Amino acid sequence: MTLVKDSLPAAREPRPVAADARRRPGRRRENLAGYLFMSPWIAGFLLLTAGPMVASLYFAFTDYNLFNTPKWVGFDNFTRMFDDPRWQKSVEVTAKYVVIGTPLKLLLALGVALLLAQSRRGQAFYRAAFYAPSLIGASVSVGFVWRSLFSDGAVVDRTQSFFGWHVGGWVGNADWVLYCLVALTVWQFGAPMVIFLAGLKQVPRELYEAAEMDGAGPLRRFWNITLPMISPVLFFNVLLETIHSFQIFGSAYVVSNTQCGPADATLVYTCYLYQQGFKNAQMGFAAAMAWMLLLAVALVTAVLFWSQKKWVHYEEGAR
Repeated sequence: MTLVKDSLPAAREPRPVAADARRRPGRRRENLAGYLFMSPWIAGFLLLTAGPMVASLYFAFTDYNLFNTPKWVGFDNFTRMFDDPRWQKSVEVTAKYVVIGTPLKLLLALGVALLLAQSRRGQAFYRAAFYAPSLIGASVSVGFVWRSLFSDGAVVDRTQSFFGWHVGGWVGNADWVLYCLVALTVWQFGAPMVIFLAGLKQVPRELYEAAEMDGAGPLRRFWNITLPMISPVLFFNVLLETIHSFQIFGSAYVVSNTQCGPADATLVYTCYLYQQGFKNAQMGFAAAMAWMLLLAVALVTAVLFWSQKKWVHYEEGAR
């Protein structure tokens, strides 16, 4: 019996059901629920973002005035753009605004962040007070207030006249009105200031103590410790504020009383795009301008990401 029993083939044990097979129906239900909750965002993205982008790309190659059927014209809008002196003026004004306004805004934000990083009485109040302009600075009402401050005979004009500087109101002066917009964007330094402040809080205090023991002064500690340690935050602010500067519209439109002047002095790119698309009903030309702006911002962004290898310092494994 023992021999017969041993000679019989061993009964096969039932194979365990794979864990993935048991979990598959549950995962499908979870995925379905996830897509269901995401459906409003997906519908909004397709209808309000992706759809209009595809449509504008088509309109960029057409002659379209919002009322008639678009007519395919190929690259005519782009060639017309480069031959348009007002388009060239808008590029010049926007570039000047970006080059002047962005660095000044970031310098002021970093300077105030360095002051607020130190423990002092009323610190929470100062942080809120300096951040408040970033919340209201882009509103139309602030644009009207800013225009009234820099008009002829207003506060700024009387103040500079008191010190012997007679140039009149900046709003009506083609040489100074752009600096009025620069002053407005610099005044809204609160958002990058908060980001700088968060970065400064992450710098180890031991580094400053060791540098101070070695005889390093405040300027050297700032240059050799603070800047390298907050360079990722600095890069983020530079990238974000540069993109925002290219998109300036509301303040330029309101301060110039919807004229983007005088003498096209505040004819920023988006203002001219608005004029062509909605005032002159040249939607095809405006769509071509919009895609040129997108390419310009993408190019600047690519250059910034390329340059970060030389001046942005990340912790090991943080990238």
